Amino acid sequence: MIKFFRKIRQNLLMENKTGKYFKYAVGEIVLVVIGILIALQINNFNEQRKDREKEQVVLKQLKEDYETDLIQLKQKMEMRNEIVSSAFSVLKAIDYPDKIVRDSLIINIAKVDSDPTFDPIENDLISSGNIRLIKSEKLKRLLSNWSSDIVALQELEVTWSNKIVQRYEPLLSKLGLSRDVSNYWLSSSNQSGLLDDNSIVTETVIGNSKNRSSIHEITNSREIEGIVSDAISYNKIANAQSESLVKRINKIIELIESEIND
Repeated sequence: MIKFFRKIRQNLLMENKTGKYFKYAVGEIVLVVIGILIALQINNFNEQRKDREKEQVVLKQLKEDYETDLIQLKQKMEMRNEIVSSAFSVLKAIDYPDKIVRDSLIINIAKVDSDPTFDPIENDLISSGNIRLIKSEKLKRLLSNWSSDIVALQELEVTWSNKIVQRYEPLLSKLGLSRDVSNYWLSSSNQSGLLDDNSIVTETVIGNSKNRSSIHEITNSREIEGIVSDAISYNKIANAQSESLVKRINKIIELIESEIND
């Protein structure tokens, strides 16, 4: 096409038709520009198509990740509810020590000795720049804020975990209850968090301490009363935070599903 126009321009110059020459020259330039614009448009279309395909891959992976996070978060909430329930039972034993059975008290004390933590799946959506692939501005905003949304919960979990390690477990040792608590957790029926749910667990019993405290000594411990009271407050607040995160995850999943092309 360009050669065709060039030949015409050469003929016009030879015939001294300058006006027509310039018209054809302008026409040639216009055609070249149009051709470039069309090529750019096609290239942009192909790039957008590739981005949409990548977006679908990212969205499907995000959906899977957040569904997994939701399952884990609900499991941790159930564990905290059990801690709270056991803590209330210990307080009841402190208030009514004559009505408590020692084995039941030890089990509840052992259940308080737990610090469930929410460990969401980490993705490189922000650092890799792949968040630009997501068209929905609302979804991008929720995904961008996710890391900061879980900070409050994680801070509570760290605080409670530190109390367990620094105060509760040393107190159990002081009261001679460490072996009793360990026996509870070493029981095959109470071993949780295994990588494989079908793992075969061998039950281990390490025996009771000869220096363990009496029910009276346990129920009269102000430290026990204080820590199990903390267990109730920290874990109930953590679950309130978790409820907000459950709603946030459900909203994220809902928006992701609306963007996925079936």
